[in-house]
Amino acid sequence: MNAPAYKRILLKLSGEALMGDDSYGINRAVIERIVGEIKEVVELGVEVAIVIGGGNIFRGVAPAAAGMDRATADYMGMLATVMNSMALQDAMKRAGLDCRVQSALSLEQVAEPFIRGKALRYLEDGKVVIFAAGIGSPFFTTDTAAALRGVEMSADVVIKATKVDGIYTADPKKDPSAIRYQSLSFDEAISKNLKVMDATALTLCRDQKLPIIVFSIFKPGALKRVVFGEGEGTLVRID
Repeated sequence: MNAPAYKRILLKLSGEALMGDDSYGINRAVIERIVGEIKEVVELGVEVAIVIGGGNIFRGVAPAAAGMDRATADYMGMLATVMNSMALQDAMKRAGLDCRVQSALSLEQVAEPFIRGKALRYLEDGKVVIFAAGIGSPFFTTDTAAALRGVEMSADVVIKATKVDGIYTADPKKDPSAIRYQSLSFDEAISKNLKVMDATALTLCRDQKLPIIVFSIFKPGALKRVVFGEGEGTLVRID
């Protein structure tokens, strides 16, 4: 068997990915399937760090948050990512994976504080590390957190798991003629406003020469194909 193309990855999971077909919350069957995909690449020797969003939980309280102070709402979103991280850690432990959660917010009863050196040692020891609470500051998205943690962990690639199997010229749900990009440059993604990640995350990855792959987490075996460099999804490349 060929060796994986990437030794260490930063996997960005949206909170919405955990909902399945539910309107909000965590779908147990979905989270178990996602953990199965992650376990498959961990068993290949790939070091996996994860940043997860909180949209599946925050969506349930979003109407009440309308008009709320932006910083307060962002902190609520960070707490939602901690809840998702704990659920993901629990599912991983039941699947036999050794996993640690590190939080950018101080929540020592439920998660370790983020310590870069400790996280690197966990990865080197084969443990999965989940980074919760974004970067710990409001006004920054979990996309930016994924880019930042990817750089800090010296990841080979940031892999963004979505409901769509790559980046398209237009929304494929609205435009049947939309074409999927096999690859494109960071400058193309930014100039065409393709919504790959927010501009801060894209710029950070571009400047640090950290490629991004966007793929669908709902395609069985897709994460393994990404790790083996088999052309799954769309690569945002360094020119």
